[in-house]
Amino acid sequence: MNASSTASNKKERLSHHQATINGISMHYVEQGEGTPIILCHGFPHTWYSWHRQIPVFANAGYRVIAPDMRGMGGTDAPADFSAYGLPEINADLIGLLDHIGEDKAIFAGLDFGAFAMYDLALMHPERVIAVIGLENPSAPHTPSTPPLSEYAEMAKEHFLHIEYFREPDAADRDLNANTRDFLSKVFYALSGDYDFGQVMAHPPGISYREALPTPPPLPWSWLSEADLDVYVAAYEASGFTGGLNWYRSMDLKWQQRKALEGRQSDVPAYFIGSENDVDLEHFHGDNPIAQMRAQFPRLLEVQMIPEAGHMLQLECTEKTNSVMLKYLADISRNLLVHSAT
Repeated sequence: MNASSTASNKKERLSHHQATINGISMHYVEQGEGTPIILCHGFPHTWYSWHRQIPVFANAGYRVIAPDMRGMGGTDAPADFSAYGLPEINADLIGLLDHIGEDKAIFAGLDFGAFAMYDLALMHPERVIAVIGLENPSAPHTPSTPPLSEYAEMAKEHFLHIEYFREPDAADRDLNANTRDFLSKVFYALSGDYDFGQVMAHPPGISYREALPTPPPLPWSWLSEADLDVYVAAYEASGFTGGLNWYRSMDLKWQQRKALEGRQSDVPAYFIGSENDVDLEHFHGDNPIAQMRAQFPRLLEVQMIPEAGHMLQLECTEKTNSVMLKYLADISRNLLVHSAT
């Protein structure tokens, strides 16, 4: 086997990397060669939430990079929530691009990962080929009200996890007390197998783990005991403070986004949602797709997957992969047309 064949085979396998990027140690995984696509996860996730997409996209001819986002998994978790603002998160993604030697990439994101790539596409569109949003189409808050104040008002009437997360001592102790218990409960509650509205139907004053349902024993149709083990190991090592700081910095990011009010991005955008997603149902207003189109007028395709909840790419892996591959093919065709003109 010659040297080029050996290099090609190495690229075909998933590889783990640890690098100093934007002043923090970042963990990311990589597979494949071709147009780069960076997959951005939310909370409480890690790169592993994309493990069923990475080889599929790599085999389709893409260079796939899935980082552990700031504060989660194998990436450093600054203790102060002020380290989770727009400049820091933008610099993480730009620094990752620079580190892997790419001028720009396709970005796909779920939850906080979606907001991170939308902000990047609005502030640094020259580094973004296209965005593919999963579940979370746009920042949901009105320009006049800080989001944590908005959620504090909601939490006077019923339990709300975002308000619960505001207090570091209580929330961090609760989640860290039994990592496996929390993760199994929250993954089940966020899925299409459960109505997350029942969590919010509890009165205020209880803990998140008390508000969450008792899940059925694993394996589920979309999650195995081995899958859960990966998440448990990651969060037992890191704790939850970094992930919770994404919530605690919501007002900071809201203030920083004021400079973006009225700004549109010409970056091509695509969206996949699910009909049983808690975020689309409760946190994005009456017409979330119109909100996204106001920021991304080149929103080219929107598709909803009926069966899934918030854990879309795990719950409905084959359908999600099929839609994303369709979007990637469309992006690639547009790149070829653009490069030929």
